[in-house]
Amino acid sequence: MLLSKMVTQNGPIVRYQLTDGENVIEMNELIGKRITLAFKGIIQCQNCGRQTKKSYSQGYCFPCSQKLAECDICIVRPERCHYDEGTCREPEWGEQHCMQDHFVYLANSSGIKVGITRAHQIPTRWMDQGAIQATRIFKTESRHLAGLVEVAISSFITDKTNWRQMLKGEVKEMDLRSEVTRVLEMAMKNITPLIRTFGEEAICLIHDDEVFNFTYPVQTFPTKLVSHNFDKKPIVEGTLQGLKGQYLILDSGVLNIRKFTSYDVTLETKS
Repeated sequence: MLLSKMVTQNGPIVRYQLTDGENVIEMNELIGKRITLAFKGIIQCQNCGRQTKKSYSQGYCFPCSQKLAECDICIVRPERCHYDEGTCREPEWGEQHCMQDHFVYLANSSGIKVGITRAHQIPTRWMDQGAIQATRIFKTESRHLAGLVEVAISSFITDKTNWRQMLKGEVKEMDLRSEVTRVLEMAMKNITPLIRTFGEEAICLIHDDEVFNFTYPVQTFPTKLVSHNFDKKPIVEGTLQGLKGQYLILDSGVLNIRKFTSYDVTLETKS
């Protein structure tokens, strides 16, 4: 099967599925079992389907990574959007994916962080990051504007998840509404000029939004983190102890499934 990020569904416990479009594996049911993932040495570009020796931008061949808008720098740095300059790699793709409402949020994944997402990615985005809490704080008319607000806030708090801390299970719940108030008290001096420039309808503060909570299926959190890498060792095996973010937590180490998108692997299980 070609790996892709696990499908998540929120509930009392987050549910995970590993799928390649035809086969669906209920990953929660494998917790406590010994599993083996074997990389066949084949990486298939998720856009054009060609085989490639190295994966770029999480699952693309090099040519596709250089021509597709979804692989451009503005995807990870939305404040650097260049659509208005007329240099977007795929203007129609940009109009469909970037010129629509986005949300700026605070999440508690490895501590408090700021991020952005589209509406249809809520709450998936937060589960992919392993957040235990999250809430929206701004609604913007485009990805670019969300990126500008994110940068304004990231002067005071991080915009990244520390995956090691997230996986150790030491993150504590916090009063997220109080954190929103604290962060806005610091960051509004940076955000207010953006609102004046683009307008209150383009950058809209959300008051007292719902706080989302997430509990992950983890029997045992790792105390010492070892990261598996198919490029260095093609066979990964161990007892599955839990799932959090896009990571498999094994007694032999952790594996970031999303990092190895488009890698062709087999999965075997033993009771």
